[in-house]
Amino acid sequence: MKREILDRLLAAKAAAIPAALVTDLNSGLQTLVFEDTIHGGFGLEPDLLDEVRRRIRQDRSGLLVDPQDEDGFRLFVHVHNPAMRLLIVGAVHIAQALAPVAALTGYDVTVIDPRGAFATEARFPGIKLNHLWPDEALAELKPDVRTAVVTLTHDPKLDDPALIAALRSPAFYVGALGSKRTHALRLDRLRDEGLSEAEVKRIRGPVGLSIGAVTPAEIAISTMGQITCVRRGENHPC
Repeated sequence: MKREILDRLLAAKAAAIPAALVTDLNSGLQTLVFEDTIHGGFGLEPDLLDEVRRRIRQDRSGLLVDPQDEDGFRLFVHVHNPAMRLLIVGAVHIAQALAPVAALTGYDVTVIDPRGAFATEARFPGIKLNHLWPDEALAELKPDVRTAVVTLTHDPKLDDPALIAALRSPAFYVGALGSKRTHALRLDRLRDEGLSEAEVKRIRGPVGLSIGAVTPAEIAISTMGQITCVRRGENHPC
């Protein structure tokens, strides 16, 4: 690997930027692919570049071949992605179910709640806790394209600032607990705060897939299912 490519890859990993190192197995040349640019020893046709970027989104390293290429075209795509993160606003009962489910799915989970009586190690064993106010916590945690944010408190003083921060970030998923009426009122408040129609439409609310979930565990499953669908299901309605 050339020093320039290695330095760019290490910088991307330090900055939590998704990337893929693409190696031409015939020539040994390498190219580093990002969401908006490429750097390296060879270029990629648009369809191949799209496929590499799709693999970045899917966390899928592996061999890439073109059966129509008589010259034995072979590329190896090595995806280097930061951990997926889930930021849960509200240390409530549903959060107690959602946090371990998300962790089992491979997410780095943080529960955000300034109320010390709720966000405790006893209630969330092994889960990161953040006791800042949600907007301050999100400013500190900096949601990126591999971050999902879910608000669960039903308290506009906590949920709304978190949603504003999340919607103005690159977070790939933003969800909010609440009934359809509660969600409609929430959207009106967020519009009054200056958010655009496109921004408020990013919220998945009421949160989760429509599976008839009632209990905290069922709501956690429906929420994690929707997050997974948004992340993985490129052609699937979520």
